[in-house]
Amino acid sequence: MSTTATVPRPTVRDDPYPSRRGEPPALLPRVDPVVHGPADAGPLTADQVAAFDEHGVVVLPDVFSPQEVANLDAALDDLVRAVDPTAPEVIQEPESEEIRSIFAFHERRGPLAEVVRDERLAGAARQLLASDVYVHQSRVNRKPGFRGKDFQWHSDFETWHTEDGMPAMRCLSATVALTDNEPWNGSLLVMPGSHRWFVTCPEPTPPANHERSLRKQEVGVPDEGSLTRLFEQHGIEQCTGRAGSVVLFDCNVMHGSSSNISPLPRRNLFLVFNSVENALEEPFSAPQRRPTHIASRTVTPV
Repeated sequence: MSTTATVPRPTVRDDPYPSRRGEPPALLPRVDPVVHGPADAGPLTADQVAAFDEHGVVVLPDVFSPQEVANLDAALDDLVRAVDPTAPEVIQEPESEEIRSIFAFHERRGPLAEVVRDERLAGAARQLLASDVYVHQSRVNRKPGFRGKDFQWHSDFETWHTEDGMPAMRCLSATVALTDNEPWNGSLLVMPGSHRWFVTCPEPTPPANHERSLRKQEVGVPDEGSLTRLFEQHGIEQCTGRAGSVVLFDCNVMHGSSSNISPLPRRNLFLVFNSVENALEEPFSAPQRRPTHIASRTVTPV
């Protein structure tokens, strides 16, 4: 397991993760550690920390009780009923008016906002990132039965770096399953070990790219050749689990999900914990910042 301290960051002109600059795609070696310090204090076991370091992802079954899941799912239903579907933090499916995502739920009141401070999530993030953490992004992801569309293969860090100005790979995501995540209802797909490589993307970021990419991502999607090389090296695994399970995954692991053509919906809470020592700068390769409901610039520890 890597316990190397985070390396000093180069200047933007010497960016080790250049992307969207019109250059041919490339697989660049990661220069940041995955586990950022001795991880002997926190809710994760040594084996879970080692698995996260090696694979970039770890599935934790039955973290939340059935009653906790029911309370969170009811709060999600309340949020969907109350939200203005035309609000900027609400994202609809690319081919319908079905709500796909609602961003920044941690800024509201109630059970959904409180979950970001749960030590089973925030404590694990502090343990792996070896610092206090804040919420870079939160959203609910909904994939209704028969209608929930896919998410293309991508590295979150590629977007957060280029469009938000996240300097280093000292960030991770946590998903909380509010429904069973099955192989047939569009559960998360990952390439375990791919977090050791940064895949550059050629196409420059157009203005206000988030207005299109959050419904259907096209810019920042790796080329087929790079994805094939990663698949040949790392394969693909599916992250399934009962309602109440949690998936922790590194900001740079290659992941996506297929459409949900089953009758069963899939609903997850999605939280991004960033180190307070990795606060956003100006975008590395985009004409302007994304809105703060997508990329928070309020570095308040949770």
